[in-house]
This record gives sequence, structure tokens and C-alpha cells, in this order.
Amino acid sequence: MKSQQFYQPISGHAIPLTLLNLAEYETFQPCSDSERRTLAVMQFGAKLGEMALIWDESGALSKVYMGAGESSDVVALATAALKLPPGTYQITNAVSERAVLMWALAQYRFDHFQKVLPLPRVLAINPQYLPKVVNKADAVFLVRDLINFPPNVLDPEGLGAAATELAETYHAQCQIWVGDELLAHNYPAIHAVGRAAASAPRLIHLAWGDASHPHVTLVGKGVCFDSGGLDLKNSPSMRLMKKDMGGAAQVLGLAKWLMSEKLPIYLQVFIPAVENAVSEQSYRPGDVLVMRNGMTVEIDNTDAEGRLVLADALVKACEQPPEILIDFATLTGAARVAVGTEISAMFSNNDALAAEVQSYGVQCSDPIWQLPLFQNYQLLFESKIADVMNSSPSAYAGAIVAALFLQYFVKPEINWLHFDIMAWNIGNQPGKPEGGEAMGVLAVGQYLMDKYS
Repeated sequence: MKSQQFYQPISGHAIPLTLLNLAEYETFQPCSDSERRTLAVMQFGAKLGEMALIWDESGALSKVYMGAGESSDVVALATAALKLPPGTYQITNAVSERAVLMWALAQYRFDHFQKVLPLPRVLAINPQYLPKVVNKADAVFLVRDLINFPPNVLDPEGLGAAATELAETYHAQCQIWVGDELLAHNYPAIHAVGRAAASAPRLIHLAWGDASHPHVTLVGKGVCFDSGGLDLKNSPSMRLMKKDMGGAAQVLGLAKWLMSEKLPIYLQVFIPAVENAVSEQSYRPGDVLVMRNGMTVEIDNTDAEGRLVLADALVKACEQPPEILIDFATLTGAARVAVGTEISAMFSNNDALAAEVQSYGVQCSDPIWQLPLFQNYQLLFESKIADVMNSSPSAYAGAIVAALFLQYFVKPEINWLHFDIMAWNIGNQPGKPEGGEAMGVLAVGQYLMDKYS
């Protein structure tokens, strides 16, 4: 799905749309007696989602009043985008850029397997801002689409194809190491986790921009389906595991946005793409892996596979040190227990950087909360026969343990952000339809735009 269908430049043919909150409606004066009667008949009181359609003498829709209640313009416009009749509208109020973006985000639907589609509601906006809004919305749409694809379509090979297509669109370089090539090039954990699946494991690398510009590197967990491996998940826990490549989706969407804006950076993206499957080739609890950086890891639980594949990719990312290294992963249920499904849990080795990015979360309505890299919890995943275990037998501090494990594979002098995200809306909210979701992308993207523009 493309967001362009939901916008057009301002013209004289758009229907005026006025948002009214409860306070504004107390002093609102309709333009005519006819409008006053229409508002009264429709019992319009400016509550969120209430709508008053004003028709002209020829029977054409000439004006719309939309209730905002006590909500922000972001929620009000997202609600309007779903309730209005199909047509082209122009807002008479001053609204935020975030609200204009939500017009498209609210109307998103995963339509790849559907033939009958609803007509769009189109918003007429200043042509000066149109490309920026479309670029941002298309980045979110790409994130959502990739997560929503079923795992028989978006397997590791399919994820590689998506990255290749993105690279071709923006004239980036794309290299992919597949199957036993991973062993030849020293990515042992990616190979071990993904070797049991029919679709071979791979490491996807995308590079774009001028190498003389500041280096920014993104790493995304690309577990296209997670059965849990030999530590098999139960059926309810496995049902949504197509979204376990949500981290890969975030970095591809973010990369699309940064490249479309021609941000003067040298961008690299690394995605370890695997399926955590069960076969005679499955890696086992009790195995010991020698990682890319030489550390040894005892496998405590095969369902803690995401941190293993990320570790190989993070080591590779640090070999050409970037100014900032950012990884996204649907890594732990513990992070969801800590901050819920709508907030991105974030860890960092630079508290000042983390605070700044967290402030962008507030600015962009993309909530982020920093959790601590509490070093004492390294004791929770000590191994008796290797350097560390890949998980802790303890039920406590699961998200912190996972982040501390990843920290072993990041050079301490590199500014690093780690996002542990849900990447899924569990229900429908204004602008956030049920299904795959971009989390942290808008905040991080805007931070990078402001820093490097």
C-alpha cells in the first residue's frame, strides 16, 4: 500500500473540514440558520468522533464539522479519516504535522491478499510539505506490510528480496551471505539458529550514501518465524511469531525514510534473517557456540535465539565503527511486562543520547522508555562451561539480561541504542490498526534528521 493515495496538493475542489473540541464548541457560531438546524438535528456536541455533514442546495457535501472531544488533533484527525465519507477534504484548522501524518496511518490496511478495497479519504495539503509527509508515511507502511506478511511468503529468502528491492529503488548496495557462506565468512550463530529451516539463514547487508559522511548503522532482528526451536513454544505463544522479524522491518522502514530524504550520512543496515525451526539440524540446549568475536556461549534455551543472531550482526557492525549504532528487536516478553505493548523499551551505553532520543519519542508521539543496563545482572547468565549462557534460568530481569548479553558484542566506545519492541498493535486505535506497527522509527528517524540535516 502507498500513502500517496491519501493526499493531494491543495486545490479548489476539497470539502472544508473543521475540527471542534469541547471548549471551542461552547463559543462556536454556525455560519447560517440552516447549519444551526443541521447541527441540532444531528445532536452534534463536538464529542470525539461526532460528525456533522452539511449539504448544499444541490445535494452535494459542502462542509464537515468533526468532533475532537478533549483529544489532541492527532487523535481527532485519525478518527476523522476513518469515519468520513470517501472524498477529498481540506482542514480549516491549524493542525500539527503529526496529525496530518495520522490521516494516512489511520487508513492503512494490509491489502495484499484482498481484492475489494475501500475508497480512500484524501487530504489536500500544502504541496511544499507533501513529499515529506508521504516519505514518512510510506516508511511506516513498509514496516507494517513486512510484519503483516505471512511467514510462508516472507521467509528469510523473502526478507532478502525485500531488502534487495529497497536497495535497487534507492541505488544502495546490497550483499547477502546465505547458508554455508555464513560459516565461510564467520557468522556462526546466524547459521546455527537458522540451519534447521527449509529457507536457508542469511545475513543481509545494505549500504547507502557517501562514506565520507557520518556513519550510521542499523541492525534488525529478522527471525521470520519463531517456533522456539527444540524448546518449542505452545500454540498460543507461536500464533503471532511471524512478527518476530519486526526489528528487521523497523530498520528497513527507517532506512527507506532516511534514503528518500537524501540525508547526508553513510548508512549501513545489517539483518540476520532466519527461521527458528525444528529438524534434525536444530541447535540444542547445552550446545556451545563460538561467536564471531571469539566469545563462547552455552545454549540454555533455544527460544532465546534473537540475541544470538543479533550478536553476530552487531560484531560485524562494529568492525567499521559508526558514530551511532541502533538495533531493533522483538526480543523479550519481559520488556512487554515492563512497559506494555505501546512503549518501546530502550537501552543505551550513553545516557545523554538515550535522554535525547526519549525526548523525540514525546515530540513524535512515539513513546520510548529507557531501562537500565544494570551490570550486576550479568551474574544471572553466567555459565559453568562457557563465557556466558544465552539466557538466564531466573525469571527476573529478562529484558535487561538480553540487553546485557548484546552489550558483550558492542565495542564500548560506540554510541549504542538497543530497542526491545512489540512491533504489533493488539487492537485498533485511532491511527494504529491492529497488526504490524512501527515502534521507535518516527522518534529515531526525526532525531537523525535533525542531527544530520
